[in-house]
Amino acid sequence: MNNFEHLLIERQYKGHPHLACITLNRPKVLNALCTPLMQDLIQALYELDQNIETRVIILTGSDRAFAAGADISEMSEATAVDQIHLNRFKSWRKIRLIQKPIIAAVNGFALGGGCELAMSCDFILAGDKAQFGQPEIKIGTIPGAGGTQRLTKALGKSKAMYYILTGEMISAQEAFEQGLVAKIFPSETLMKETFEVAKKLAEKSQVCLNLAKDAVNHAFESHLDAGLEYERKNFFLTFASDDQKEGMNAFIEKRSPQFKGL
Repeated sequence: MNNFEHLLIERQYKGHPHLACITLNRPKVLNALCTPLMQDLIQALYELDQNIETRVIILTGSDRAFAAGADISEMSEATAVDQIHLNRFKSWRKIRLIQKPIIAAVNGFALGGGCELAMSCDFILAGDKAQFGQPEIKIGTIPGAGGTQRLTKALGKSKAMYYILTGEMISAQEAFEQGLVAKIFPSETLMKETFEVAKKLAEKSQVCLNLAKDAVNHAFESHLDAGLEYERKNFFLTFASDDQKEGMNAFIEKRSPQFKGL
């Protein structure tokens, strides 16, 4: 795997052959999401997605900040035409194309682009001192990488409207209660707990993980009837895999399945 200027990559996280961890690494600016960092991140995710040994990807930052926002210095003097030509968020769409599960492990601040990046992952595990938010309104703009859409889907219209229009931060506890965060752990044990959750996923069939992720994501992009039909097709597709036969036979035989991702 390539060496990346703004990322730390552990391909076999804590020695586990099927887990990879990407750490955002711009500590002096609280992991502000500059364009080179995002380009590196997309490339790293793509490489791990193509690696047959990797089954689950963890994305994290530092204890102080997952990512405290976009790099404002890149945008402060830009015009609307500049933004159109740069198409700054085009690469973000590629995160949605990653087939393998991506877990966001969030300690500290996840604000602006940092919150949007965490929401782009498949689910968020948070330390109890984590804080989320879309404070763009305070600097004369609005979220541009999915914040108005994903936060609304997570919190509902009223809550999302409140936080986006006020720019206030959301505590880890409220983020959990409102469904933005899947689980909260003590901040000092977050990575240990994330490792345990990732191990559970890695024990499952890679085929089924990918298809289940695909079906859940489709639920946000379609009406119920279309989503149910899409889910059924993915369900039927699992029966073309060796893992389905292994999983069901193991259940019948009262033993642990040995999934091979086939």
